[in-house]
Amino acid sequence: MRNHTSTSRDRPGSVLERATARPVSAPSHGYADGGGTTTLITDLPYGPRAAAVAREAVTVALIGTEADLLDDARLIGSELATNAFASGNPPLVLCVDRRSPVIGGLEVEITVTDGGCPLPAPTSHPASEEQAESGRGLVLVEALADAWSLTTGTDGTRAWCRLTRASSSSPARTL
Repeated sequence: MRNHTSTSRDRPGSVLERATARPVSAPSHGYADGGGTTTLITDLPYGPRAAAVAREAVTVALIGTEADLLDDARLIGSELATNAFASGNPPLVLCVDRRSPVIGGLEVEITVTDGGCPLPAPTSHPASEEQAESGRGLVLVEALADAWSLTTGTDGTRAWCRLTRASSSSPARTL
């Protein structure tokens, strides 16, 4: 399978160089101009490295954002990629949309799609045992995201979430 990474043409940002898996800087037009959008789309490897590649791509797409937002987005990207590899079929594709609304703040949407799942989607989250090594991915996504959805089918699966942060222009609180 051929790997592909791209950003939107109207607002180029950074891209992930797939041959070396290193971030490559591209011209940036800034994100604080009110209303700017940047989209990064990349193929993920169908294998255990999907999560690591997703984390790196999210890091590149969200360069310069607050540390807590970046940490949450990296974890979500990793979890969605892991679920796609574990439960779906190739190809795996990651899309990260970064928007700066005119009113301020930041909105990030992360989507991972795969080639489909032969089994039906669970109707509820399985109970995660404290000692279990897996099974918490969607619970984490639900806890961290402002909105999310999972659509499964035999021809394709789409996991999507949105993270929003208000503008940090308000004065710092003192105790």
